[in-house]
Amino acid sequence: MPTGANNKKKYTYIWVSAIILIFGIFAVYEITKRVKGGTVVENDRMSVPLKNTKVGFVVNQGEKRRVPDFSFYNQDSVLITNEDYLGKVYVVEFFFTTCPTICPVMTKNLVELQETFKGDEDFGVASFTINPRYDTPSVLTKYAKKYGITDEDWHLMTGNQDKIYQLAQEGFYIFANEDQDAPGGFEHSGMFALVDKKGYIRSRKDEFGNPLIYYRGTITEEQGVNSDGETQQITILKEDIKKLLAE
Repeated sequence: MPTGANNKKKYTYIWVSAIILIFGIFAVYEITKRVKGGTVVENDRMSVPLKNTKVGFVVNQGEKRRVPDFSFYNQDSVLITNEDYLGKVYVVEFFFTTCPTICPVMTKNLVELQETFKGDEDFGVASFTINPRYDTPSVLTKYAKKYGITDEDWHLMTGNQDKIYQLAQEGFYIFANEDQDAPGGFEHSGMFALVDKKGYIRSRKDEFGNPLIYYRGTITEEQGVNSDGETQQITILKEDIKKLLAE
């Protein structure tokens, strides 16, 4: 092959390599910028479509669903009502301290949210025990210490069992029931509800345009997917909390 052809081929390789290098540097820069900006999330690789990220209202019979009135004592024996949460974005759960199955994972996920929004006075958690006969304020205090619950706006509440069950089933449509055949003697949903600053229950929509209504609380971000093929929703819950905090 003539010398001129060799030189031409050599320069072609140099230009191709330069272009690849430039695009590589740009890609690394973009990824680094997104990491620093906090925009690289699990949804970059999970199945939840990003186009459905608007946090809409949960509607029932044409009415926006609001949290009903409630009044229970927290782990510090302080009376807490729904009005104490007005002006805050908060997550609701129903649990019990002796739960041997899903509750520890749910609490771990809520502690993750606590750390994510640490220092934000407009964020809170409302945890209602479905075993109030055992879960007294002193028991709830020990539970809080065990799991590192430190947020002053995270109230673990106890009180009349019938009223708590009514709040769960009629207020949030979250299942809770005493069942001696269930692990720990109680059966309940592992879902979280999200409430905005005005007391409305909020949710994003799924890929089919239907509201999620609830967020899975029994799968961690680290786990990703459970044995049933269900995807964790703590990442999208974090995103939706941020959106509601900014409203």
